[in-house]
Amino acid sequence: METDLYNPSGEQSRLGIPQEELTNGVPPGIEGLHVHALCENEADATERLIQALESRFGHLLPSMKWCNLGGGHLMTRPGYDVDRLIRTLKAFRQRHPHLEVVLEPGSAIAWRTGPLISTVLDIIERGGIQIAMLDTSATTHMPDVLEMPYRAEVRGADYPDIKAHTYRLGDLTCLAGDIIGDYSFDQPLKIGDRVTFEDMIHYTMVKTTMFNGVAHPSIAIQHEDGSIEVIRKFRYADYEGRLS
Repeated sequence: METDLYNPSGEQSRLGIPQEELTNGVPPGIEGLHVHALCENEADATERLIQALESRFGHLLPSMKWCNLGGGHLMTRPGYDVDRLIRTLKAFRQRHPHLEVVLEPGSAIAWRTGPLISTVLDIIERGGIQIAMLDTSATTHMPDVLEMPYRAEVRGADYPDIKAHTYRLGDLTCLAGDIIGDYSFDQPLKIGDRVTFEDMIHYTMVKTTMFNGVAHPSIAIQHEDGSIEVIRKFRYADYEGRLS
Protein backbone atom coordinates (compact mmCIF):
# COMPACT_ATOMS: atom_id res chain seq x y z
CA MET A 1 0.00 0.00 0.00
CA GLU A 2 1.27 3.50 -0.83
CA THR A 3 -0.30 4.79 2.41
CA ASP A 4 0.88 2.53 5.23
CA LEU A 5 -2.00 3.58 7.48
CA TYR A 6 -4.30 1.63 5.14
CA ASN A 7 -2.11 -1.47 4.91
CA PRO A 8 -4.16 -4.33 6.47
CA SER A 9 -0.93 -6.29 6.96
CA GLY A 10 0.96 -3.40 8.58
CA GLU A 11 2.85 -3.93 11.83
CA GLN A 12 0.32 -1.90 13.86
CA SER A 13 -2.79 -3.07 11.96
CA ARG A 14 -5.70 -4.04 14.22
CA LEU A 15 -7.02 -6.36 11.50
CA GLY A 16 -6.24 -10.01 12.08
CA ILE A 17 -3.75 -11.93 14.20
CA PRO A 18 0.08 -11.75 13.85
CA GLN A 19 1.84 -14.86 12.58
CA GLU A 20 3.82 -15.33 15.81
CA GLU A 21 0.58 -15.65 17.80
CA LEU A 22 -0.62 -18.61 15.71
CA THR A 23 2.26 -21.03 16.16
CA ASN A 24 0.10 -23.35 18.27
CA GLY A 25 -2.93 -23.21 16.00
CA VAL A 26 -6.06 -21.10 15.89
CA PRO A 27 -8.38 -20.47 18.85
CA PRO A 28 -11.11 -23.05 19.51
CA GLY A 29 -14.13 -22.79 17.26
CA ILE A 30 -12.31 -21.13 14.33
CA GLU A 31 -12.99 -23.01 11.08
CA GLY A 32 -11.41 -20.80 8.43
CA LEU A 33 -8.82 -18.20 7.50
CA HIS A 34 -9.66 -14.80 6.02
CA VAL A 35 -6.74 -13.11 4.25
CA HIS A 36 -7.50 -9.60 2.95
CA ALA A 37 -4.35 -7.91 1.64
CA LEU A 38 -5.08 -6.83 -1.97
CA CYS A 39 -6.47 -3.62 -3.47
CA GLU A 40 -7.43 -3.46 -7.18
CA ASN A 41 -4.71 -5.99 -8.00
CA GLU A 42 -3.95 -8.33 -10.90
CA ALA A 43 -3.82 -12.14 -10.95
CA ASP A 44 -0.09 -12.22 -10.24
CA ALA A 45 -0.74 -10.51 -6.89
CA THR A 46 -3.28 -13.21 -6.01
CA GLU A 47 -0.64 -15.83 -6.86
CA ARG A 48 1.90 -14.16 -4.57
CA LEU A 49 -0.72 -13.81 -1.85
CA ILE A 50 -1.37 -17.55 -1.91
CA GLN A 51 2.36 -18.27 -1.85
CA ALA A 52 2.77 -16.06 1.22
CA LEU A 53 -0.27 -17.63 2.86
CA GLU A 54 1.08 -21.15 2.42
CA SER A 55 4.58 -20.13 3.48
CA ARG A 56 3.53 -18.36 6.68
CA PHE A 57 0.25 -19.99 7.64
CA GLY A 58 0.34 -23.30 5.76
CA HIS A 59 0.52 -25.28 8.99
CA LEU A 60 -2.98 -24.05 9.83
CA LEU A 61 -4.67 -25.03 6.57
CA PRO A 62 -5.15 -28.78 7.26
CA SER A 63 -7.41 -27.96 10.21
CA MET A 64 -9.45 -25.34 8.33
CA LYS A 65 -12.73 -25.86 6.45
CA TRP A 66 -12.52 -22.71 4.32
CA CYS A 67 -10.13 -20.00 3.18
CA ASN A 68 -11.28 -16.52 2.15
CA LEU A 69 -8.75 -14.73 -0.08
CA GLY A 70 -10.44 -11.38 0.48
CA GLY A 71 -11.19 -8.65 -2.02
CA GLY A 72 -9.09 -6.52 -4.34
CA HIS A 73 -9.20 -8.99 -7.27
CA LEU A 74 -9.89 -6.54 -10.10
CA MET A 75 -10.81 -9.25 -12.60
CA THR A 76 -12.95 -6.89 -14.73
CA ARG A 77 -10.00 -4.59 -15.53
CA PRO A 78 -8.97 -4.71 -19.23
CA GLY A 79 -5.98 -7.02 -19.61
CA TYR A 80 -6.58 -8.89 -16.36
CA ASP A 81 -5.14 -12.41 -16.76
CA VAL A 82 -8.25 -14.43 -15.91
CA ASP A 83 -6.62 -17.67 -17.10
CA ARG A 84 -3.76 -17.16 -14.65
CA LEU A 85 -6.24 -16.59 -11.83
CA ILE A 86 -8.06 -19.82 -12.74
CA ARG A 87 -4.80 -21.80 -12.86
CA THR A 88 -3.71 -20.35 -9.53
CA LEU A 89 -6.98 -21.16 -7.78
CA LYS A 90 -7.17 -24.66 -9.25
CA ALA A 91 -3.62 -25.41 -8.13
CA PHE A 92 -4.40 -24.12 -4.64
CA ARG A 93 -7.48 -26.36 -4.45
CA GLN A 94 -5.49 -29.36 -5.66
CA ARG A 95 -3.00 -28.83 -2.84
CA HIS A 96 -5.80 -28.35 -0.30
CA PRO A 97 -8.84 -30.25 -1.65
CA HIS A 98 -10.67 -30.10 1.67
CA LEU A 99 -10.85 -26.29 1.63
CA GLU A 100 -13.76 -24.20 0.39
CA VAL A 101 -12.08 -21.21 -1.32
CA VAL A 102 -13.84 -17.83 -1.30
CA LEU A 103 -13.04 -14.60 -3.18
CA GLU A 104 -14.71 -11.21 -2.64
CA PRO A 105 -14.59 -9.45 -6.02
CA GLY A 106 -16.55 -6.45 -4.74
CA SER A 107 -14.48 -3.77 -6.46
CA ALA A 108 -14.54 -5.75 -9.70
CA ILE A 109 -18.34 -5.76 -9.66
CA ALA A 110 -18.63 -2.03 -8.93
CA TRP A 111 -15.52 -0.81 -10.82
CA ARG A 112 -16.25 1.68 -13.62
CA THR A 113 -20.00 1.43 -13.02
CA GLY A 114 -20.67 5.14 -12.76
CA PRO A 115 -19.42 8.66 -12.00
CA LEU A 116 -20.36 11.35 -9.48
CA ILE A 117 -21.57 14.43 -11.35
CA SER A 118 -21.33 17.82 -9.65
CA THR A 119 -22.15 21.40 -10.63
CA VAL A 120 -20.06 24.58 -10.23
CA LEU A 121 -21.97 26.89 -7.86
CA ASP A 122 -19.49 29.77 -7.70
CA ILE A 123 -15.90 30.70 -8.54
CA ILE A 124 -13.82 32.80 -6.18
CA GLU A 125 -10.14 33.72 -5.79
CA ARG A 126 -8.26 33.45 -2.49
CA GLY A 127 -4.52 33.95 -2.09
CA GLY A 128 -3.95 33.86 -5.81
CA ILE A 129 -5.79 30.55 -6.25
CA GLN A 130 -8.96 30.15 -8.27
CA ILE A 131 -11.46 28.10 -6.26
CA ALA A 132 -14.44 26.42 -7.90
CA MET A 133 -17.19 25.86 -5.35
CA LEU A 134 -19.10 22.66 -6.15
CA ASP A 135 -22.37 21.18 -4.92
CA THR A 136 -20.49 18.07 -3.84
CA SER A 137 -18.09 17.54 -0.96
CA ALA A 138 -15.05 15.46 -0.10
CA THR A 139 -16.06 14.89 3.51
CA THR A 140 -19.68 13.97 2.74
CA HIS A 141 -19.56 12.37 -0.70
CA MET A 142 -16.03 11.03 -1.16
CA PRO A 143 -14.31 10.79 2.26
CA ASP A 144 -11.47 8.66 0.85
CA VAL A 145 -10.14 11.88 -0.72
CA LEU A 146 -9.35 13.08 2.81
CA GLU A 147 -8.85 9.77 4.61
CA MET A 148 -6.65 7.79 2.26
CA PRO A 149 -5.56 10.27 0.84
CA TYR A 150 -6.92 9.54 -2.63
CA ARG A 151 -6.98 11.73 -5.73
CA ALA A 152 -10.26 11.46 -7.58
CA GLU A 153 -10.09 11.38 -11.38
CA VAL A 154 -11.95 14.29 -13.00
CA ARG A 155 -13.12 13.87 -16.58
CA GLY A 156 -11.15 16.09 -18.96
CA ALA A 157 -8.88 17.44 -16.21
CA ASP A 158 -5.25 16.93 -15.23
CA TYR A 159 -2.85 17.81 -12.44
CA PRO A 160 -2.47 21.54 -11.66
CA ASP A 161 -0.70 23.71 -14.25
CA ILE A 162 -0.64 20.96 -16.86
CA LYS A 163 -3.56 22.51 -18.72
CA ALA A 164 -4.30 26.20 -19.19
CA HIS A 165 -6.69 26.82 -16.28
CA THR A 166 -6.08 25.54 -12.76
CA TYR A 167 -8.70 25.45 -10.01
CA ARG A 168 -8.94 24.20 -6.47
CA LEU A 169 -12.16 22.22 -6.22
CA GLY A 170 -13.91 23.22 -3.00
CA ASP A 171 -17.36 22.53 -1.72
CA LEU A 172 -20.27 23.66 0.39
CA THR A 173 -19.63 22.43 3.94
CA CYS A 174 -18.30 24.51 6.85
CA LEU A 175 -15.12 22.40 7.15
CA ALA A 176 -12.19 24.53 5.97
CA GLY A 177 -10.20 21.44 4.99
CA ASP A 178 -13.03 20.00 2.89
CA ILE A 179 -11.02 20.34 -0.32
CA ILE A 180 -11.23 17.83 -3.17
CA GLY A 181 -7.95 18.90 -4.78
CA ASP A 182 -6.28 21.04 -7.46
CA TYR A 183 -7.00 20.29 -11.13
CA SER A 184 -6.32 21.97 -14.45
CA PHE A 185 -8.73 22.26 -17.39
CA ASP A 186 -8.46 23.21 -21.06
CA GLN A 187 -11.21 25.84 -20.74
CA PRO A 188 -12.15 28.16 -17.87
CA LEU A 189 -14.82 26.82 -15.56
CA LYS A 190 -18.10 28.75 -15.35
CA ILE A 191 -20.96 28.77 -12.91
CA GLY A 192 -23.32 25.99 -13.94
CA ASP A 193 -20.62 23.81 -15.54
CA ARG A 194 -20.65 20.12 -14.74
CA VAL A 195 -17.58 18.53 -13.13
CA THR A 196 -17.58 14.73 -13.41
CA PHE A 197 -15.67 12.53 -10.98
CA GLU A 198 -14.99 9.18 -12.61
CA ASP A 199 -15.64 5.75 -11.07
CA MET A 200 -17.10 6.97 -7.79
CA ILE A 201 -20.10 4.69 -7.29
CA HIS A 202 -18.50 1.94 -5.20
CA TYR A 203 -16.99 3.84 -2.26
CA THR A 204 -18.95 7.06 -2.76
CA MET A 205 -22.25 5.28 -2.15
CA VAL A 206 -21.19 3.22 0.87
CA LYS A 207 -19.11 5.86 2.69
CA THR A 208 -21.19 9.01 2.26
CA THR A 209 -22.25 11.05 5.28
CA MET A 210 -24.75 13.87 5.71
CA PHE A 211 -22.41 16.24 7.52
CA ASN A 212 -23.90 19.77 7.64
CA GLY A 213 -27.12 18.36 6.24
CA VAL A 214 -25.60 18.09 2.77
CA ALA A 215 -27.80 15.75 0.74
CA HIS A 216 -26.46 12.58 -0.81
CA PRO A 217 -26.19 12.61 -4.60
CA SER A 218 -29.24 11.24 -6.36
CA ILE A 219 -28.76 7.73 -7.73
CA ALA A 220 -29.64 7.37 -11.41
CA ILE A 221 -29.22 4.96 -14.29
CA GLN A 222 -28.38 6.11 -17.81
CA HIS A 223 -29.88 3.61 -20.23
CA GLU A 224 -28.35 2.64 -23.57
CA ASP A 225 -30.76 4.96 -25.40
CA GLY A 226 -29.41 7.90 -23.37
CA SER A 227 -32.45 8.33 -21.14
CA ILE A 228 -31.92 8.95 -17.42
CA GLU A 229 -33.92 7.07 -14.78
CA VAL A 230 -33.65 8.47 -11.25
CA ILE A 231 -33.69 5.59 -8.77
CA ARG A 232 -33.41 7.56 -5.52
CA LYS A 233 -33.42 11.20 -4.47
CA PHE A 234 -32.33 12.27 -1.01
CA ARG A 235 -33.95 15.14 0.88
CA TYR A 236 -33.47 17.05 4.14
CA ALA A 237 -35.85 14.63 5.84
CA ASP A 238 -33.29 11.85 5.30
CA TYR A 239 -30.73 13.87 7.26
CA GLU A 240 -33.21 14.87 9.96
CA GLY A 241 -34.34 11.27 10.40
CA ARG A 242 -30.81 10.10 11.14
CA LEU A 243 -30.45 12.47 14.10
CA SER A 244 -33.80 12.19 15.84
